[in-house]
Formats: sequence, structure tokens, C-alpha cells
Amino acid sequence: MFRRSASFAIAGLAMLGTASQTAAGGRAVECYEPVRTPDVYDTVYEDVMVSPPGQQVDYTPPIYGTRERVVMTVPAQVTYEVVPAVTRTVYRTVRVDGGGYSWEWRVIHGRKVLCKVWHKARYERVAETVVIQPERTRRVVIPAQYDRIAEEVLVRPEQRRIIDVPASYQTVTRRVLVREGSSGWRRVHIPRHCQD
Repeated sequence: MFRRSASFAIAGLAMLGTASQTAAGGRAVECYEPVRTPDVYDTVYEDVMVSPPGQQVDYTPPIYGTRERVVMTVPAQVTYEVVPAVTRTVYRTVRVDGGGYSWEWRVIHGRKVLCKVWHKARYERVAETVVIQPERTRRVVIPAQYDRIAEEVLVRPEQRRIIDVPASYQTVTRRVLVREGSSGWRRVHIPRHCQD
């Protein structure tokens, strides 16, 4: 590269010398013109990461439902109560007076006399209460009370799942320099009639 630049520089000096001679009225032996080769570019395609890899949590909330069940609201109880006696009234005839003899003062024909008097037996109908069943204590069982209630129950618990998210890429294009342009000299052909 250095040798080529040196030769171009020498050629340039020679051309300048020639031009000076031509301007001075001399004859052109060799002529050169400056040339410039353009830069050479190419289009390249490359994948560029748009988002890095990561993790994502997939969350599903819990599901609840309603269930009905029977619960005891009041427990069973045992109490005792007194049952009064069962009675009945019966009637019967009883002898109130057995009768017989007794002494009584009486007035007979204006005279007060003591007499022995005969009496019949005397009976009366009387009522009597008879106990058929005596008083007793009875055990009483009060049954438990139940009721239906609705309660919330878990049908399915919450779920958490970790999902790996890969990185995402995008293809982009860009122009890259393949070869830089260069500057130099190119020899110019001079027709013979122009050399004089």
C-alpha cells in the first residue's frame, strides 16, 4: 500500500512536471488524471434481541361454592315433672248409729217419766276419695332442634404456575462498509496529434 502510494506520488510529480513543461510550451509525454474509487457497502441481516428471556406467573384465583348442611342449634334436654295422683270419688253406705236402747225423759199423761226407748240402727251414704294411681315423678326428654345453614366452601384452591418466556428477536438490516474507496491516478492516452 505504501509502495503504491509512493508510485502515485511520483507519477503525480511527473505529471506536474509535464504540465509545467506543457504550459511552458514543451511536448506532453505522459498524462494522468486523478481518480477516486467509491466505498463498497453491503447489506447484512442480523437478529437483534428485542426483549430478554424472563418468567411470567400465571395466577388462577380460588373457586368457592355454597354447601347446605344440617346443624344442631339446641341440644336435647332432660327435665323432670311431677305427675299428680289419680283419684276417684266413691260412695258407700255406712252405719252412723248402731241403734239399741237408751233412756229418755218423756211426759206421759202429764207426768214426767223415764222411759227405756228402742232405736233402729241409722245409715248414711258418704263420699270417699280413693287413690287410683299415686303421685309420681316423670322424666321428660325434649328433643334437639336442628336447622339448615348455608356455608361457603372451597371448591378449588388458587393455582400459581411459572411460565418461562423466551427472549424475542427481530431481524434488522444495516449497511456495512466492505471496502473503503481509494484515491489515485490513472494514465490518460494522448493522441499523437496532441503531442506536438
